[in-house]
Amino acid sequence: DLESHLQRCQQLSVTVLTDHQDFNNTELKTILNSTAPQQYRIRAKLRTYKPQKLYQSIKLHCSKCNSLQEVPNGDDFDLILQGSAVTAPNPELHNTSWYDSVMWTTQDEKQRKIAIHFVKHDEMLQQPEDTLLMIEGGTLKEVWKLTKRFKCVIPVRSTENDLELLDLSAPFLLQGNIKYYGCKQCSTPRPIKSLSSIAAEQRPSWEPTEIAQVLGIEPLQYVFIMKFTLVDGTGALNAYLFDY
Repeated sequence: DLESHLQRCQQLSVTVLTDHQDFNNTELKTILNSTAPQQYRIRAKLRTYKPQKLYQSIKLHCSKCNSLQEVPNGDDFDLILQGSAVTAPNPELHNTSWYDSVMWTTQDEKQRKIAIHFVKHDEMLQQPEDTLLMIEGGTLKEVWKLTKRFKCVIPVRSTENDLELLDLSAPFLLQGNIKYYGCKQCSTPRPIKSLSSIAAEQRPSWEPTEIAQVLGIEPLQYVFIMKFTLVDGTGALNAYLFDY
């Protein structure tokens, strides 16, 4: 893994970090006094790298406002789901022309009301592996169970007039084991009925980018970021790795 590889790099006295074999080595001092952009070949030690844990290298990036943020953990999502479950599903929003709804009450002491809305295509339900559904009042465990069986899951809550997305601290879409997030700053969430335009397509593919677009969400992308500090006796240079 990358972590043990980086530790090995630190143990070596000299590490060649780039592959411009036709270039002569340049001292870091010279590079620091030069104007960018230029290409160099260096011989340097890796003094430090950040973050220390590999999972901390994964961030969420908005290509519109260029912001970076931490990936929320499952506990945050669970709390948002619990908060939204306080409001019972609105039966008037069930069984529309473009989705079928099922509602039940849990057998535990809390007796939560859960509603699942299955989006239809040509007035028919699609195969589970092609189906988009929306869930109200579910727990994190219940949401993950649904993602194992159905193509797309969108957590929602009821208002008086329509279903709506939860707070954008929560994922606006789950597909398999991937959580898709939207930028709070750049998104202007639209009502869930906007999805009916995709359901009306000849072959709805339920692609995350298309779902984000009709829901007014500016999607965040998972990025990999690391910072390396390189030294060669003449100076120290910070090198950044940023990749989708």
